[in-house]
Amino acid sequence: MGNIAIIPARGGSKRIPRKNIKGFLGKPIIAYSIEAAIASDLFDEVMVSTDDAEIAEIAVKYGAKVPFMRSPINSDDFAGTAEVLVEVLNDYSKKNTLFEYACCIYPTAPLIKVKNIIDGLDLLLRNKFTSVFPVCAFSYPILRGLNRDNSGKTKMLWPANINKRSQDLELAYHDAGQFYWIDNSLFLKESKLFSSNSGTIVLNQTEVQDIDNENDWEISELKYKLLVKNGG
Repeated sequence: MGNIAIIPARGGSKRIPRKNIKGFLGKPIIAYSIEAAIASDLFDEVMVSTDDAEIAEIAVKYGAKVPFMRSPINSDDFAGTAEVLVEVLNDYSKKNTLFEYACCIYPTAPLIKVKNIIDGLDLLLRNKFTSVFPVCAFSYPILRGLNRDNSGKTKMLWPANINKRSQDLELAYHDAGQFYWIDNSLFLKESKLFSSNSGTIVLNQTEVQDIDNENDWEISELKYKLLVKNGG
């Protein structure tokens, strides 16, 4: 029993081709996730779940293991992260290898910090959560959000908030898209990463960047340079 880091990195990527191994400031982007997992010194195993031979080769080069390849059914555009984690844990179980806790670290999370991985596990253990993941507050209050139709006509999603000051509205958060810690025994009962027993740690805006297109990629590189400059 121990901890395992699972980095899900399939070969297919529509919006940014070969996204999981695309060069990010001098090395494949997946390398940052692998190196953060290793540097945390929390894991008995750091593995990459992939269906792609090139990704597997790069993963091993940077210190991860690829003990088996991902099944085709969990390698298409519709496969969810939870299904991939269940498959990995079951494959290890078939080899009589069990882990008490797992951390799913996404392969395109170069802003990930070792400290946040450690803090996530600490929160999981302290409060006996099923899962823990990092979140970030929306930069603008979503309770003052707008709806716009095809003609351009616009209305408030929550009209009751039209005269409320932004600072008086409740903060809302979004998933930072970096990692999920899970208690394996609890997780496998529901196979849900976000459940009624999930907890979160809060990151700031400079630590978080969703990468869906080339502009996002460039912003992420700028944020990474800023974090390095500030000693992050």
